[in-house]
Amino acid sequence: MQIAWRAISETTPGPIWAGLFAQYWPAYRRWFLSEGADARPTYLECRTALQQHMPEIMPLYEALCDLAGGGDLSSRFLSFYRPPPYLSGCSQAIWPGKEPVIVRNYDYNPLAFDAIFLNTGWHGRRVMGSSDGLWGLVDGMNDAGLAVSLTFGGRRIVGDGFGVPLILRYVLQTCETAAEASDVLARIPTHMSYNVTVLDRKRRFATVYMAPDRPAIVSHNAVATNHQERVEWEAHARMTATVERERFLLQRLTLHVEPEEKFIGAFLKPPIYSTAFDRGFGTLYTAVYRPRKGEAELRWPGARWPMRFNGFVDETRSIHVPAPVAQQKPA
Repeated sequence: MQIAWRAISETTPGPIWAGLFAQYWPAYRRWFLSEGADARPTYLECRTALQQHMPEIMPLYEALCDLAGGGDLSSRFLSFYRPPPYLSGCSQAIWPGKEPVIVRNYDYNPLAFDAIFLNTGWHGRRVMGSSDGLWGLVDGMNDAGLAVSLTFGGRRIVGDGFGVPLILRYVLQTCETAAEASDVLARIPTHMSYNVTVLDRKRRFATVYMAPDRPAIVSHNAVATNHQERVEWEAHARMTATVERERFLLQRLTLHVEPEEKFIGAFLKPPIYSTAFDRGFGTLYTAVYRPRKGEAELRWPGARWPMRFNGFVDETRSIHVPAPVAQQKPA
């Protein structure tokens, strides 16, 4: 399976982002309306919620709404407030070596994926990471040396809150330390359950278990897969092997401290690496963030793509993602 990835940078919101929105909006519009327009909150509700919970990014939100054409529906979508539910897989862990490093696999449907690594300097804060919804992020880091990554929390409950990719954007726009990020993640309401791991340049880290129906839990866990303190959705847990993946990573972290490269390599092989694309949980990429160095990498079996704040290069790459034998065409 080939995926066309793009590395894109824009210091201030402008024509590049507007072009991306014009390209992706038809697909996102269909998804946003999948349950009907009345199932989504009104523009006033969206704006009020953003103003209440994330006031610092209101000017950025307004600028992006203008670039998207200023329409009611697109502005509601860009708020990420009470979006349609969606599920992902994912594994993430903090490597316990001398250099602060967070490694993650993003397991998701390749047909519902931006495939953009976005580098921005919006409102004076440099942020780069894997795009979702064109300004939200599923993982990333900022120039203050803070990195974040998410996994689905393995619960079916949907509530009154924001899509977590926007929450990650907000964290990276406004926070500099793991403690600040943890406080924000515990405060902002999320519409579904997610586990967000944060790591700063001084090796301080936390994993926050977010949920729409109960207070967030801030833990010192270095590993997160697709459940929280215990499995609550048995069928999803079995399908994604969340317990097995967590156990595998914990064993690698606790039995001995292995070299960084060997630890990263474990994410490119089973049981962490998944080819379950037919169920929407295949590994689309492995991300490695080194927040103190301002460096990141996207990896696949047999390929790597380095990124850095200093010397970021805009380019497009066609990435081969291994598919299971049943999905491969005969030679």
